[in-house]
Amino acid sequence: MRRPALLLVLPLLVTVGCTATGGDPAAGPTGPAPRAEAFDQRATEVAEAWRPGPDWRTGYVPLQGPTVLTGDPRFTPDTETAFRSGWFRVQVAIPPTRVGAEIRFPDGRLTLPLVSAAEAFRQLDRDDPMPCLERPKRSGRPTPGGPTVEPGPDGWVTGTPEPAPRPCRSLTVTGVTLSSVPVRTSRGEAQVPAWLFTIEELATPVAQLAVAPSAVSPVPEPTGPPRSLPDGLVAAQDLTAVDGARLTFRLGVGACDTGITPLVRELPDVVVVGGRVTRSTGVCTDQLKLEPVTITLAAPLGARAVLNVATGAPLSFAPR
Repeated sequence: MRRPALLLVLPLLVTVGCTATGGDPAAGPTGPAPRAEAFDQRATEVAEAWRPGPDWRTGYVPLQGPTVLTGDPRFTPDTETAFRSGWFRVQVAIPPTRVGAEIRFPDGRLTLPLVSAAEAFRQLDRDDPMPCLERPKRSGRPTPGGPTVEPGPDGWVTGTPEPAPRPCRSLTVTGVTLSSVPVRTSRGEAQVPAWLFTIEELATPVAQLAVAPSAVSPVPEPTGPPRSLPDGLVAAQDLTAVDGARLTFRLGVGACDTGITPLVRELPDVVVVGGRVTRSTGVCTDQLKLEPVTITLAAPLGARAVLNVATGAPLSFAPR
């Protein structure tokens, strides 16, 4: 009687084993298909809640920061630190005169007051350089009986173990002109007036947008669902490139997440983006990693808002 019992049980065990290890992961409650359905449902809610004010279509709402690189600056570590920190000095006179100019949108033009070059420079020059530390020099092996620093990337170091402070490097402004630069706005990519500062240490000028703060309309407050994202879905952090219908944005993922996949819900007036991941079941560090992903829309983005599926807020543009 034992033999028939074994014959009945073994097929059941084989069937269960195939489902768990080799079956379609979309069939489970945490697979890609249910997560995509949860994304679509939330993206629909986000799109329906999006109700920007009239300034979104008629005013000037920039979706990126006021300091713009006009090309590859060919940074060194020192010059990039100075740029990111706002360390600048001038060797030319900067005019204090205020002027007016127009922004050229894909759908029209708008004349707005501008700040002077002197005011723009004050926005650009945010701080004075901090003391930096000289890197210890290599000297082979330690001097017998003298103070030493343990071996590191530069090998043995002799002499005083404390690095000597020195002034950090500022960037030198050698010229300034009024021009315009492309800026991502609520009405698509616009040509916006900007003061272009020629920098001695960089290969291309640094632009500071010139529109007066009083003429800048704020980005609308988020209107997305108050509940958190379902497990396995992740938020978009920012846009890094827009090329027609091709969007590159960054997802905020865990350090050990795998299966990182962008998700998009494309509608006539908005585009909602996010992503899905497979969470690690092992021990992992608790940190946020920014993962770039690219999608291709069915039609060019144009002036459509790109909304974060987590918050319903429009994504800022942070070109890399």
